[in-house]
Parts: sequence; structure tokens; C-alpha cells
Amino acid sequence: MVRPTQLLHVQREPAALRPAATVLLLRDSAAGIEVLMTRRSLTASFAPGAYVFPGGGIDAADARAHAQASRRPGQSDLHLTQAIAAIRESHEELGVLLARRADGSMAGPDDVAAIDRAGPLFEQCARLGLTLAASEVFLLAHWITDRDLPRRFDVPFLVARMPDGQEPVADESEQFEPVWVRPADALSRHQAGQFFIIFPTIRTLERLQAFASVQAVLDACAANEQPLWSSCPRAGLLAGKEARYMEHESPYGELALVSPDGQIVHNLDWQCEQPVPLLRNVMRLTAPNPGVMTGPGTNSYLVGDPYTGYIAIDPGPADAEHLDRLWRAAAGQIRFIVCTHSHPDHSPGAAPLQALCNPRPPVLGLPSASTARAASRFTPDRALVDGEQLIVEGDSPAGRVTHTLQVIYTPGHAANHLCLALLEDGLLFSGDHVLNGSTTVIDPPDGDMTAYLDSLDKLRAACAAHTLDFIAPAHGYVLGDAAGNIARLKAHRLAREAKVIQAMQAAPQGSMDDWVRIVYDDVPPRMWPVAMRSLLAHVERVQAMEPGNTVS
Repeated sequence: MVRPTQLLHVQREPAALRPAATVLLLRDSAAGIEVLMTRRSLTASFAPGAYVFPGGGIDAADARAHAQASRRPGQSDLHLTQAIAAIRESHEELGVLLARRADGSMAGPDDVAAIDRAGPLFEQCARLGLTLAASEVFLLAHWITDRDLPRRFDVPFLVARMPDGQEPVADESEQFEPVWVRPADALSRHQAGQFFIIFPTIRTLERLQAFASVQAVLDACAANEQPLWSSCPRAGLLAGKEARYMEHESPYGELALVSPDGQIVHNLDWQCEQPVPLLRNVMRLTAPNPGVMTGPGTNSYLVGDPYTGYIAIDPGPADAEHLDRLWRAAAGQIRFIVCTHSHPDHSPGAAPLQALCNPRPPVLGLPSASTARAASRFTPDRALVDGEQLIVEGDSPAGRVTHTLQVIYTPGHAANHLCLALLEDGLLFSGDHVLNGSTTVIDPPDGDMTAYLDSLDKLRAACAAHTLDFIAPAHGYVLGDAAGNIARLKAHRLAREAKVIQAMQAAPQGSMDDWVRIVYDDVPPRMWPVAMRSLLAHVERVQAMEPGNTVS
């Protein structure tokens, strides 16, 4: 956990959450799924003028109406209450009645006409012998309103099939203009400025596009009584505007690190001219070497503060302007220079950065192995030892300050690769072992897939032992959920390896060119030459488990 003293911004308590429920009423059309949406009043306190799915707050009466609702096996009390609230809101706002008659048939226009929309729904349904069809309302997603907003809701997004024969009629007070729309059309109209929708609606429609029919949506939800996804978005600044992200999107972890309470204060634009503060004791300066293999560029990090001096991690290529900026960001007070490994976008800047400093800090790391390519030759002033600690400390007006980096030897991407854990703040500097937005290349003979996978296990254990919550990679934004991301990365690698085994079994006499087309069929062909390196690493690992096989 990050020390509060190292956070860049004074934290504030987000607004309290209010329970609510939203329902997507769906129908099939010749062109695909359509969803019912309405426009909110221009005077509404939340999302005025936006097109939304019907819904609203959960009332105490919703929880008391369980006996009047159908219930499917596995449907919890909470989910039943939420389904009842969604049924009530869809009726109040659009006159849609999700209920069944005593004979099991779905309520029709006559039943809707027999109910006063301004009166209590549950009592009227009981009088008419109608049972709320809560068993037919399924949980699709779970949204929690962004931390920065003054009004916040805890909202399940539910789905149900629109009853045949019923027509939506807006209440003309909160909701207007009910419209059936295909998700793709709603999104394109929004992009054109003709159909205003807010972030959770956009993301929900994007995911709804993947389903071919209403039944496919209901089946996916029925297979698990948990939401298909959950999110409490975070926002930052991109190109001068607010930009919001869900948990699986690459900037999310960085926003959680820099502004855990959700204030919109962090700039996400990639640039090379200025250091980007991540914590009071961590700065990132990205080298001007963007590309297919480096993403936005190689991230150099400074750990420390003016009272302790700094540890420079991965000075990057020997780019004079980048190294001068790095030196100036530390005010020349660099105590150690550490290279996570010897690749040419990480270590060549070490010696020229050292030459800028007075006194000269030692260059630390692990020497390149004999398997390293010529461009990756590297000899540090001193070889680091697995588990050793690098400490910078000093006296500040608030007292003694210490920043400790623990070395974790992680071969795999390179034979001399290491990671560094900032123990006081739960931050892992992962070099190229864990990246944000892509998987690292394992390039034999210096790269080794078994060593790489074993090192992932070692990093996950370190996350548990030292409470490492965030990962600062050499390429891309900071990652949150460190242990979870490492576990998913290993699962991805093993899933890829399963495809390697299938390809080798399907075409035992095939060549690497044959196998890469099968194994990386989800990757653009232009990337296959790069993928071929990791493919070879997987093949060598598979063959090591099955002696006697050779690469064709």
C-alpha cells in the first residue's frame, strides 16, 4: 500500500453510494438485437438530456415484494430485490409490465391498461393476480458510479426480453421519446453528436454488440448469477479532455495509483519532454524511442526525493537529451543507476548518465549472459544479488525518510533480467517482464519460456509477501491489481502454449512458418516475425517436456 505521505494529492471522501437498478429491455429484429432507450429530462439532476435505459433508485418496498415475484434457483435476495426494482421502474417510466398472469401467460396491453401508473404497482398486481416476472430478469453487469462525481450510484444493469404486444409509453416527466435502437446504431449516432449517451451506457452497448440474439444474452447471464463484468470507472486527462476508463483498460491502474480517490488530475498524454510524477517519490520520464517493440517509448524511473537523492531505473538508450532531462529531474542527485536488463533500449544510457553525475553513482544490474545478442552486451560496476536491498534515505522537515528497492531476479525475457520492489509503497518496477498493453517477447537463446513462467510465479509470491499492489513497467502505463495481472499474464501464456501443442500435433512435420499462422491467428500477420521468437521459446519448452522432438 502506498504511504499517504507519498500521494501527490490530498485525498477526499467520495460521495456516498445510493442503491439503484437499471434494466435493458431487449427484442430481436431482422437487423439484430434492439434495446429500448429513452431520453432523460433536460432538468434531471443526473445525466440531463442523455439517452438511457429505464431505471432508478431501489425502494424499501422492493425488498418487501419478494412473495409477489417469481424466483429462479440461485437468485439471491439481493438480486431478487434488484429485479423487482427494475420491473417497477420500467413500469413507472415506460408503462412496460414484466409480469405473468395466473395461467402463466405474459401480461398484455389490457393488464397494463388496468393499472394506474401513478399508483402502487405491487398492490395493483396482487389485486389483478399478476406475479412479477423477476425470474426472467437477469444480471448483466454491475456499475458503480465514478469516484469523482457528486452523485454516485451502485447499479446492477439487468436484462429482460420485452413482452410481446406491449408498447412503451414514456411518463413525460422524467423520461421522453422511447426509442428502439441497435447498439451499433446508438454508438454511431452518439459519435456523430446526434444521440447523447454517458460512459456506462456506451460501454454496455459496446459489449452488447457481441450478441447475435436476445436469447444469447439471456443464456450468457443465466449461466452465472454474477455480472458478466463489473466496473467503477476512473477518469484522467487526455488531449485536454476528461477520459474515462474501465478496469481492463490500460490507464486504469495508473489513475488508481496517482489519484485513488478519483480526482481528475492526472495527465495521460505520452510525451518525452517532462517527467511525470506518479508519487512524491516516483517520477517517470519516457525516452523518445516509440515503436512496435517499445510502445510509447522506454520508461525511465526516478525513485527518491530531494532529501534522499534518487535511484535511476532503466536510463534507456544513449539519447543525450533524454539523459540530460533525467539528470535534471533528479537535480543531479542520483545515488544509484540500475538496469533491469541489458537490452539496447534499457542499458546503453547508463554510462553517459553516470558521466553527468558528480559524484558518480555506481551502475548496477546483472552482466549480460553469453547468450545475449551483440547489441545487448552489458557489464555493470557491480552485480546485484537476488533479494538485496538498495536504500536511499535522508532527513526531511517531517522526519527521516527511507525508500527501499528490493532486487528480484527474474530471468526469462533476458537471462540477466531483474525486477525491483519499492517496499514502502507496494510498487513493482517490472522492466520488460510485465508490460501494459502487450506481452513481452521471449527470444531464445537469451530468452527462456520456462524461466519466464517460473519468474512470473516468483513475482506473484513477492506481491503477496510485500503487499505489492501496482506494477510500473518499462513500457506503458502503471498497472493495478499486480497479483491479478501477473496471474492473467501467465494464464495467457499457457493458453498460447496450448495452441502451440495443438499446432505441433496437427502438423508434426510443419515448419515454424506453418505453426505461427495457427498459433497467432489472432495477431496481425505483420507481427508474425516478432511472434515467431516467442513461438520458438514455446516450442523449445514443449520439446523439453517431450524429449526426442526437434524443431523442423
